[in-house]
Amino acid sequence: MTAQTEQLVVAVSSRALFDLEKEHQLFETQGYEAFRDFQVRMKDEPLKPGVAFPFVKRFLGLNKLFPSLEPFRVVALSRNSPETARRFFNSCRHYQLPIHAGAFTSGQSTFPYISAFKVSLFLSANAANVTRAIEAGLPGGLVLPNRMADDSDDDDPTLRIAFDFDGVLADDESERCYQKEGLSAFHKNEMEKAETPHAPGPLRDLFARLSAFQRLDYQTRGSKDPYFKPAIRISIVTSRGAPSEERLITTLKSFGMSAAELFLLDGLDKGSILEAIRPHIFFDDQARNLEKMQAQIPSVLVPFGIHNKQ
Repeated sequence: MTAQTEQLVVAVSSRALFDLEKEHQLFETQGYEAFRDFQVRMKDEPLKPGVAFPFVKRFLGLNKLFPSLEPFRVVALSRNSPETARRFFNSCRHYQLPIHAGAFTSGQSTFPYISAFKVSLFLSANAANVTRAIEAGLPGGLVLPNRMADDSDDDDPTLRIAFDFDGVLADDESERCYQKEGLSAFHKNEMEKAETPHAPGPLRDLFARLSAFQRLDYQTRGSKDPYFKPAIRISIVTSRGAPSEERLITTLKSFGMSAAELFLLDGLDKGSILEAIRPHIFFDDQARNLEKMQAQIPSVLVPFGIHNKQ
């Protein structure tokens, strides 16, 4: 086992994993005690799946491929109280999600525990917590609400993950150039720096870790199987087009990784491509991109860079 294939930890808030919008409205309108009492009364009623549920279910399912390692772990980071945690864990047991660890902070910030649990990705429905994590250089994502059903009827066990590039896997240097000086200046900058890698973005390490497990999967199952189907499918879906792909590929090589699939859209809408990929989660740094597709695609905003400056 290498450093990159040691245990990969994802932290989720209760509202990211389960649909708690009704309960959250109760909290907002009637206060904490009404929310707590309702959750205690409903402790044996399973919560419905939330935005991050399909991703978490498939992510934990990857442990079946590496039974001696069990390298994929999910922990709960929730501002709920210990009393309301009962419904969370009862719901996990109902859906057979092996989540056994977490922090329930009775309204206090969960931010300090991202590093304590050695988390590679923090998913939350609380914008302030995610923004604070990103500002501290930690890998956070804000799950956006939608009404998607669970994908239990999907018999393909592959975990499908899609990433934007600029502001997610790489820094936003090129996006800042484009916003300030226009498309021609952007292309000139990218051609001049075609052999100069970007600095890492917020989710570079997550991408690298997943890529390492993708390679390990191939080494253990696929190297002698001509019909091998990878357990993890990673796609980059970017508004970039040629010739700016050269610097993107240079950057990926500098990170020691490559995506299984690269979609260069040259400014075209990402929605139709993502509907074809059907990712269990998609990460982008622009809210306006995600607003167009969040009803169909489990979407996560990475509030990093020029598009998220106040």
